[in-house]
Order: sequence, then structure tokens, then C-alpha cells
Amino acid sequence: MPLLVVLLYIFLVVVAIQAIFFLGVYTKFVFSKEEQNDNSSLPVSVIICAKNEAENLKTFLPSICEQDYPNFEIVLINDDSTDDTLDVIEALASQYSNIKIVNVKSIEAFWGNKKYALTLGIKAAKNECLLFSDADCKPVSTHWISEMSNHFSKEKSIVLGYGGYLKIKNSFLNKLIRYETLITAVNYFSFALSGIPYMGVGRNLAYTKEEFFNANGFINHIKVRSGDDDLFVNQVATPKNTACAFSENSFTLSVPKKSYKAWYLQKRRHVSTAQHYKSSHKVLLALLYISNFLFWVLALVLFIAQIKWQIILGAFAFRLSLQYLILGLASKKLKETDLILLFPLLEFFLVITQLTIFINNIISKPKHWK
Repeated sequence: MPLLVVLLYIFLVVVAIQAIFFLGVYTKFVFSKEEQNDNSSLPVSVIICAKNEAENLKTFLPSICEQDYPNFEIVLINDDSTDDTLDVIEALASQYSNIKIVNVKSIEAFWGNKKYALTLGIKAAKNECLLFSDADCKPVSTHWISEMSNHFSKEKSIVLGYGGYLKIKNSFLNKLIRYETLITAVNYFSFALSGIPYMGVGRNLAYTKEEFFNANGFINHIKVRSGDDDLFVNQVATPKNTACAFSENSFTLSVPKKSYKAWYLQKRRHVSTAQHYKSSHKVLLALLYISNFLFWVLALVLFIAQIKWQIILGAFAFRLSLQYLILGLASKKLKETDLILLFPLLEFFLVITQLTIFINNIISKPKHWK
């Protein structure tokens, strides 16, 4: 059998695999409706770990301090900062009475590990329900705490939220960053709603103290420099204990990287944690990425070779139609509709970027989180 015919069959199998993900997995999120409880009186501890984040804290922390919620504290962790972070935290604490300061000094630093600092903050929190975000994040509404905490119940002890990025006009990099964030969220929401929760993002994540201490905290992956969010969720999340929050008022927005190099290094750190996921999760995510990669590579090769181009064009158009339909609906849910027209271009660039990240991470390990 000629090689090009073999590649044609492989391409059709790849398109079929992609269709299964779009129609069998992503629709779980696209057509789902949130189930919330009335937890308006539930005490919540918002935990933010800051390392050299003085300016971001000045800009974004007031939006958390001024949340419309009756019973919450803010645990601010200064993780051995070398700038004015501690001074800013102390000034904010004098302005807002519900701020609790946890100062992690250099002599206490456990391998310079963010997970150690977070553990001290969790221990200092007085409430059972913990809500996490970052110093460069702001909630999109004053009802963020309420929207996230309403998903806690007797069964649900982990709440996955959406942490988007601020939009920058006329920036392709910004669109690429937000597209990658959109795809990541669609993946973890869809898999969680399919009974396979595998990650969450620390920009917007909640879980209980009981869940944390039952798992002995981050001890199973304390030596892994990143992964305080996704590795912990990967370890403890189950179909029964995990809820998803995706109403607009539950979103947070973060400051995106301004250069491709800075974003690339950030993604290298994030991707490096995937090797520590459960084996079944690694297989599914590898299948998803490989099918994306092969779709573009094989389509390019077969179009150039002009072998049975009608079949190739039909399969190519079918897959792109699914992308526009399913991801288009998802982008409306997550308020990222300005990305829709650029979906194929953004995906192509993202696939190439991910490939170079995988290769570079094999050659050398990424450095610390900050």
C-alpha cells in the first residue's frame, strides 16, 4: 500500500478521534448548567501567596477586599519577597480588618518552595473553605466569593473555576495566551463533568481544609517546584467531590505576559508538572495533543500531495466545523468570543509552541515558579 494512502487512512482516524473529543467530551461542558447551593453564610478564607508582587497587590487586592460577602478573611502570604510586598501587605491590613498576614522568611524557606508557603497560609486560615487566587488576579465581580462558595456541599469539597486573562488590543500574543487558557479550561471542565477531573488553576480554585489535610497537603509532590494547583487536584479530585463554577461572576482575570519568551517560560513550568499526573490522565492528554498535531501535519502533507483531495478537504472542513461550533459555544460561555475567527490560526501556533516546549523540557528542566 502506498505511503500516501496509509497517511490518508491515519488522517481519517485522527479526524475521528478529534470528533470524539469534540462531541463526546467537550459537549459535557458546552451544554451543561451549573448547580449551585445557597451558601451565603459559609465562612471562607481567601488565600493569596505573593512573591515580589507589591505593585500587583496595590492594584488588584482591593477588588478582593471589597467583595460582597458577609463572612470571609483574606490570608496574605509574603513568600520571602525582596521588594516592598510585606510593606504593602501591612498597609492593606491596616486598611482592611479581615486581612491576616503570614510572613515566610528566608530562614524558613523549604527549598524555596511555594507549596511550603501555601501550607503555612492554609494552616493559618481560620475557616474550613479555602478559596485561592494570585496577586495579579482580580475577580470580574463583587460576587466572586459567593459564586465559588455556592458550589460547596456535603459531597463537593473541590471547586474548579475559570481564571482568564485581561485583553490587550491588537496583540496576537495576547490572543494566543487567551486561546491556550480557553482550551485548557474547556479540557478540565469537560473532563471533570465527564467524571475525570484532572486539574484546576490556582488563579481560581477552592477546596476544603479537610481535603487538604486528608491528603497530607502537598507532601506527595513537595519536591516538584510547580503544581500546587493542578497536581493537588490531580491527586485528590474524584467524580463525586469535584464541582465546576463557570458563571461569569465566578471568573477571575489575570495580567498576561507581555513577551513571547516570558509566556513560553511560564508554559514550560506548567507543562513540566504533567509528567506527574495519573497515568490514565497522561494517556488521554497525550492522545488529545497527538491527534491535534497529526491533524495539522497530515493535512498539510496530503494537501501538498493532492491525493484524493476531495476526501481530505471534506474531513478537514468537518473537523474545523466542529471546532467552530463546539469551541465557539464554549468561548461564549467563558466570554472569549473575540477569538472565534482566529481559532485555526491560534491552534496551529499553539500546537507548534507545545511541541517545542515538550522538546525543551526533555533537554532541560524549567526553573522555579518565580
